[in-house]
Amino acid sequence: MIRKPAVAGYFYPRDPIRLREMIEQFLVPQADRIKASGALCPHAGYMYSGPVAGAVYSHIQIPERVILIGPNHTGLGAKASIMTQGSWLTPFGEVEVDTTLASKILEYSQHIKEDTQAHLAEHSLEVQIPFLQYFKPQVKIVPITIMGISYSTAQEIGEAIGKAVASQETVIIASSDMTHYEPQKAAANKDHKALEAILKLDPQELYERVTTMDISMCGVMPTIATLIACIHLGCKKAQLIRYMTSGDTTGDYSQVVGYAGVVIH
Repeated sequence: MIRKPAVAGYFYPRDPIRLREMIEQFLVPQADRIKASGALCPHAGYMYSGPVAGAVYSHIQIPERVILIGPNHTGLGAKASIMTQGSWLTPFGEVEVDTTLASKILEYSQHIKEDTQAHLAEHSLEVQIPFLQYFKPQVKIVPITIMGISYSTAQEIGEAIGKAVASQETVIIASSDMTHYEPQKAAANKDHKALEAILKLDPQELYERVTTMDISMCGVMPTIATLIACIHLGCKKAQLIRYMTSGDTTGDYSQVVGYAGVVIH
């Protein structure tokens, strides 16, 4: 099947020329490109989180295969859902699903289910793809969404991804925004507590901080799975690329959403 765009013209421009121009506004031309295994990247409308996403993608070498793991905001489909076939359409054209890698992940995990329903209207993965296409037009993806799962399930998913990737050159992108709709000072404080755990590559501490501090990080489980996969692959370092909030765009700091970009290598 061809998964058609759900948020083109809303989260990002539908016109490919305008989309390319917008992405180029967010890039960091002089950035050193890191051979990364993973990253944390936001998924709001480009006008809000685009500068963070652009900074992240400017700092990593995009390989032939990218695994995208994001939260399921719609509530549709399986709790842990993967597409193993087909393609995703954006204004830049189609991106194929890497059937071989997706099938391996499905084989290694008892929790992930093959499912398309969870992906049809979900934006958290879709908004990452134009950035990937900009840098690597022939990139292939493995789309995974998760919702309502336990830490142990996220751990199992991360380990399955790590086993499936093995020595292949692959980047795992955790799609997540940070704190939602709190004053700037409170949001930034909570987000930096979560980021401390991420930068230490400590998924258990991230889970505990998000839980005990009531941090409304929508993609915490995708981030935990990504951290665990990256640790399995031998990663030793995480680097904060950029942090900002929606207030930096709107000028309204009374109720903000936080956006963080991290590269893991």
